[in-house]
Order: sequence, then structure tokens, then C-alpha cells
Amino acid sequence: MAQEDFLAKRYLNDGDYKKAVVFYEKLVEAHPRRTDYSEGLVACYQQLERFEDAESFLLEKVQDEYAFPTFYIELGYNYTLQNQPEKATEFYDKAVEKIDTNPNFGYSVGYRFQKYALLDYSIKAYTRAMELKPELNYDFQLARIYGEQGNIEKMYQSYLKLIWEGKTSRSNVLRNIDDFISEDPENENNILLRKVLLTNAQKNPDLLWNELLSWLFVQQKQYNSAFSQEKAIYKRADGNNVDRLESLGEIALEEKDLESATDIFQYIVDNNEDPRIKLNAQLQLIDIELEQPTEKSLETVEKQFEKLVETYGNQSTTLQLQIAYANFLTFKRDTPDPAITMLKESLELPMGRMTMAYVKLALGDILVYDQRFNEALILFTQVQKSLKNDVLGQDARFKVAQTSFYKGDFDWALTQLKVLRGSTSQLIANDAMQLSLLISDNSLEDSTQTALKKYARADLLAYQNKDKEAIASLEDILENHKGEKIEDEALLKQAELLVEQKDYESAEFNYLKIVEFYSDGILADDAHFALGELYTNILNEPEKAKSHYEKIIYNYQDSYYFPQARLNFRRLRGDAIN
Repeated sequence: MAQEDFLAKRYLNDGDYKKAVVFYEKLVEAHPRRTDYSEGLVACYQQLERFEDAESFLLEKVQDEYAFPTFYIELGYNYTLQNQPEKATEFYDKAVEKIDTNPNFGYSVGYRFQKYALLDYSIKAYTRAMELKPELNYDFQLARIYGEQGNIEKMYQSYLKLIWEGKTSRSNVLRNIDDFISEDPENENNILLRKVLLTNAQKNPDLLWNELLSWLFVQQKQYNSAFSQEKAIYKRADGNNVDRLESLGEIALEEKDLESATDIFQYIVDNNEDPRIKLNAQLQLIDIELEQPTEKSLETVEKQFEKLVETYGNQSTTLQLQIAYANFLTFKRDTPDPAITMLKESLELPMGRMTMAYVKLALGDILVYDQRFNEALILFTQVQKSLKNDVLGQDARFKVAQTSFYKGDFDWALTQLKVLRGSTSQLIANDAMQLSLLISDNSLEDSTQTALKKYARADLLAYQNKDKEAIASLEDILENHKGEKIEDEALLKQAELLVEQKDYESAEFNYLKIVEFYSDGILADDAHFALGELYTNILNEPEKAKSHYEKIIYNYQDSYYFPQARLNFRRLRGDAIN
């Protein structure tokens, strides 16, 4: 019997209905009360257009006083397939009437109607069951049906009712709503959701509606409007929870809405007395100032850091201040010595293992900047050994490889990178693969590794923010090592630095050279993506951008950039982006 069950389902799923029907007839005869066997047999009859056989079988089934209501739907659908709508309606109605005898039939009847796209009947079934037995809740099913019907307002109301009554998780509902809205605030569905939320807020004032409005504004990238909602939430919670404000500020900063980000973090500074929270917001404000630094703003920031150090001191609870200040002194002011002294003093403070790792990595980065490679390698290795299975430990191993590369110890760098190719962090794994290939490819061709040493030197100069010297160093490679494997690497690195220097025309030239002459190389997808970003964000040539994103979609499907390229392409094409 088990074998016949298996074969029946197998043939049905494979579309071999002639073979399936033989087994289902045997199974139904042996197990007349098994509805799944009966439904399998009816499906076979219908696929074979044996409608009369299906009709006879189902008519016999519905004669039973205790017939399961889905048999009425199957019979009605059998008439629909024969273009007999009046007979079909008769049995669809009978299926709904069965719910009156037992409201628990509501789900199976409603779901079966959905299966056959009989959405109005499905709504009737779910609604009738809920009326008869209020503890039943089919709002989720109803919301999906309203969405399929295009009745978006009713869909929103059903989903929001679920959240309001606590019948499902908010994330589950928002994931479904997200399919119907876009980034465009003028999108009809977006306007409708805002209207529904505001109506609900007027009827039942509750923080829930502020939170959902804030979520909608974030999807629309209207961070200032989201901030208005978050302020209301923060005030009504008596300032006890600042996490939502911090998260919104970080999103705004990441999306380069510096004005909104500044307003949010300044609000946190002005309205929170917790020293840790206040300090984090102050450091975020400094990061915003450093987005577009000038000599004057650097001087202002340095004074701000000095004042913060004076206020908070050097203690375990404010290590984020010491790390931020040390990075500023090193990478923005080119004064690593006081930064090194500060972080070495910080390491003497009592702290946990993870915090110690963060400080050591920060100090190691600054020692690399100061070309004190051996000291940096000791710190990175300590972190790598103490956090072997953590992403932070993998990051430390990559820093060991990168520092060894700068130092010219290419063999040791390769040893570390081979381990990192299987990193749990895709970004680390991708970076490790690229650096590994750079070293191995250019060691085979040139045993003296002359060009590779020059590239490592240029890469270090870029790390030290000495962009002009790095560009000149890469130009030396491009002039004196033409045709060598390292040429595309030098072109890419130089292009990235040229973008930083706002020399967009020269950067474009380099990228185009890579995609033209190195289309089969490992950096072709990097160059295509960089051109897409350049044309989209700076040169305002969306059609050119689309063509480069499209190249990644069709020719480089295993690329790290593939998901973002597809998203950017759809956005430029005018698709609604959820």
C-alpha cells in the first residue's frame, strides 16, 4: 500500500495522469474515507478530461451527511471546467453553508477556494467562520486575498489589525506590506498606507502608529519625517529608550542625509544624560563633520576631541573616544605618535577580551600607518589567536596578511589569505581572494616581484591617505610594466584614488580600459560596478550606468557585486523597489 501511495503521488506530480489514475482508483477503493486519495483521483480525472467520472464520484461523496465541505468545492470546480457556472455556484454556496454547521471548516474551505482563485468565495468563507467563532482569526489570509484582488486599503487594514491585536509579529506583517510599497513617496500604495496609518492614529492614539509611520518614512528615505515620529515616540517613553533614534541617525548617515543625521544626533546630545549614549552621539556628529573635511573643520574637530577627552577622561567606559581620537590624529592629521601613546595607555585599563581586541586592532592599524609593521603584526596575531572562531579574529588574520603584503613578505601573506577564503564574512573572503590572486599571479610571472613590490608600496601610500603619491607610484607601474598581469590591478587602484581626488574623467578612462582589455580578468566586475556607480552618482548618465550593471547581471553572476548591481539596474529602469 505504501508503494502504491508513493507511485500515485509520483506519477501525479510528474504529470503522468494515466498511470497515476490506476493507483488512485486502487487506493480510494481500499481507503474510501481518505480525502487526499479522493482528491488525487479527482485531479487525475480532470486532467484527463474525464469530467463525467469526476462528477459521478463527487456526487456520491456529497450524498454523505458528513461529507467534508471541500468535496462541494471540487464538484463545483468540476462544473466550472465544463463551463456550467450555475451548477458550480450551487455547490460553492453549499460549501460555504457547511461552515454554519462547524465554523472550524472555515480555514479548509477558504484555502480551497484560494487554490482555485475563487477569491470572493474565499473571503466569504473566512469572514463567515470569524463571525460565528470570534476566536478564529483569518486576517492574515484575508489580507493576502485583498492584496491579490488589488484592494490595497482593505489589505493594509487587515495586516494592521493583526499587529494591533498582537496576533502575529510585526516583522512578518511588514515583510508582506513591503511587497506593495516603493521608495517613491508619491506612489499610490505609499500614499494609501500613510492615510490608513494616520486614520488609525486618530481613532486609537498609540505609539504603534508612530512607529509604523516612521518605518514607512524610512522606506521612502524621508529621514527627517521619520525623525518627527521618533521624537514623539521618545517623548512618550519619557526618554527611556534611545535605541530607535540612534538607529535612525545611523541609517541617515549611511544614506548621506547629513542634515537629518546631524539633527538626530544633536537631539540625542541635548536630550539624554547617559554619558555613554551622549558620547556616542557626539562622536557621530564628529564623523558627519569629517564627511567633507576642510582645514578649518579639522581644526574645529581637533578642539572638539580635546574637549571630550577633558570631559570624559581615559577610562574603560569611554574607549570608543580614545579609538576615534587616535584614528583622527593619525589618518586626518598625520600625527601617529600621540595616537600610539594614547592607545597603549588605554590597553592598561581593565577591559573584557572583545574590547581588548578592538583596541589592539585600532592600535595595530595606526602602527601600520607609521610603518612599524612588526609591532602591528604582534597585536594582530594576538587578536587572531584569542578570537579564532570570531569574525573579529578573521579580520585580524586579514590584517596580518595585508601588513605582511605592505612589508613585502608575500609568502606569509599568501599563507594567511588561503585560510581566509572560507571566511564566514563574505567581504573578508572576497578581499582575501583578490589579494591572494594579486600576489600569486604576479609572483609566477616575475620572480623578482618588482612590480608587486611597487604595487604594495602604492597600496600603503593609499592606506596612509597619501593619494597623490600613490597615484604617481601606480603610474610608474603602468608605464614601466605594460602588458604584465599587474596592469589591471594598477588601473583599478589608481581609478579608485582618482575618484577620491575628484578626477572623474581619468578614473572613467581607467575603468573603461579594464572592461575593454581585461573583460576575462577577475577585476572586470569591479570595474563595471565602479562605472555604474560613477555614472549614477556623479556623472549623471543613467543609461551608461544601466549598461554596466546589466553586464554584471548577465556575465558575472557569481560576482560579489551581483545583488547590488541587480537592485541598482532595476531602480534605474524605473521598477518599484521594495
